[in-house]
Parts: sequence; C-alpha cells; structure tokens
Amino acid sequence: MSSSNPSAPTPAPRAVLRRPTAAAKPATPACPAGMAAGVVPDAARGAVPGTANGTDRLRLNKRMAELGLCSRREADDWIAQGRVRVNGQVAPIGLRVTASDRIAVDKQARGAQRQRVTILLHKPMGYVSGQAEDGHRPAVALIDQRTHWRDDTSRNRFAPAQLRGLAPAGRLDIDSVGLLVLTQDGRVARQLIGADSTVDKEYLVRVQYGAVALDVRSVFPAGQLASLCHGLSLDGQPLKPAVVDWQNPEQLRFVLTEGRKRQIRRMCALVGLTVVGLKRVRIGRVRLGLLPAGQWRYLAADEQF
Repeated sequence: MSSSNPSAPTPAPRAVLRRPTAAAKPATPACPAGMAAGVVPDAARGAVPGTANGTDRLRLNKRMAELGLCSRREADDWIAQGRVRVNGQVAPIGLRVTASDRIAVDKQARGAQRQRVTILLHKPMGYVSGQAEDGHRPAVALIDQRTHWRDDTSRNRFAPAQLRGLAPAGRLDIDSVGLLVLTQDGRVARQLIGADSTVDKEYLVRVQYGAVALDVRSVFPAGQLASLCHGLSLDGQPLKPAVVDWQNPEQLRFVLTEGRKRQIRRMCALVGLTVVGLKRVRIGRVRLGLLPAGQWRYLAADEQF
C-alpha cells in the first residue's frame, strides 16, 4: 500500500498539442455548362485602375464593360436574357459586384458577339459621320458590296446584316476626309471614344496664315506652334497636350488623344491659322494606308487599335 504526502502540490495537467488544421478554402463555383468564363479575380490578374476593388461594388453592366467583355448596353441585353451568371447564379438586372466575383457569359452570346464587324472607311468630303442631316448623306450609306476595297485581305464577306447597328466610333466633319471607324461591337466603340480612351489619332492639316497660303511655316510664329501643343482651351476647358509639327511648309501633323467637336479647326483659329484641308490618317495602330476614298475594308482579326 502506497502512502501519499498531503502537503505535496498537485501537478498541473499536461497540455495536449494538436496539429492545426488548414482552413477549408471556399470552392470556386464551376462554370455552368454552356457558359464561358468571362472574368478572373483582379487579385490574380492585377487590379485595373478605376475599377472595383475587393469591397467596392459596381453595377454588373459597368463592371463587364470595364473588363472589356462588352458594352454596357450589350451587358444589359445579356443580363435581361439570362445569359450572365455571377458566382454560378443567373444575374438579376441591377446586380452589383466586387472585383472578386466571377462572371460567366453564355457561349451563344459570345459567339454572336464574334460575328460583329468593324469597318474602316476612307470617308470622302460631303458625308456626315452619323445620322443624315441638312440633306447630307451619312457615311454608312457608302458601305455596300460595290465599294468594298478589292485589296481587303480579311476573310469576311459582306452581308446586309452587317449594317444593323453599325455606328461610327468617333466622327469626322463633313468637310474632313480620311479614316472613319464604323462598328457593331460596343467594345471597339468604348475603346475608341469611351471617357477613359487613350487611343491617339493622327491628322494631316493643310493651313494658311492670314493671306499667306504658301510657305506658311516661314511666317508662323514658333511660340504659336508651342501653344498648339499645350496651353489652349476650348469651351472653358483646357485641352490635353498634343503633338503638332510641320510636315511640309503648308501642312501640319496633329496627334490628339481627345476629340472635341471640330477641335483642330478651332485650335487653329485660336492661333490665327485657317484650315483648308484635314485628313485623318491613323487611329491607334491602324492606318488609312492605301485605302481609296469612298471605299472600305474590314478590321482584320489580327489588327488592334
């Protein structure tokens, strides 16, 4: 029989160590059958400035447009038709999302989107860019099989359905000529004329200075040329910096990243120049090239603005 010492301290209970279990990761909803994944979370792809972060919420149509999936109008149509899912659930109209939400678009809708065309037209003088006005025909009236440039290398073939929803992405004045983009694709329109567009546009502009129409460069003050590059305002708003230089004694080259109404003509007027000819020769990386006046071609699949 063992004896115990009542005065001895009771030993503390031994701590039991357990291996910590890893927290279960939330499952990523599988892309439903017939749906194409439209977005990966920004945490994995790099957040886009101005877009939703992990906690901010944007309307779904705006988020889809910011990610380049479609235009807002197109997004609204798809949402109304039940073609968009967020985190595996059909998205209701008016839904707000965060950057981490997963967006998927019906494959049929994406397929229809790929059928939309973008057309490059060499607009001649006398045509308006948009709707017919003051008896002048719209530029879209030039788009038919007869005026399709025979040297177009695109595999697209003209069909009357391509005229539906075909609208100018930007404008050229009735008395200006050159490259005009018409598109059925809201993504292209947003890229070229959206508020956050950074696509630059290049113009060749023939000018005269007062009564001087020849060798204008020799009499035009250098300080005024600097003003054309930076420092002018229109309608009380300062213009973004531009690149303006002489191409020859009577012709200036303008490179702009914005498109105010009749901007170049008004800029020139502010420094005493009169525009006598204006031609747009480039939009982003797409050039007018050898495309004849009054003819058009398709934007090729491998061309990017």
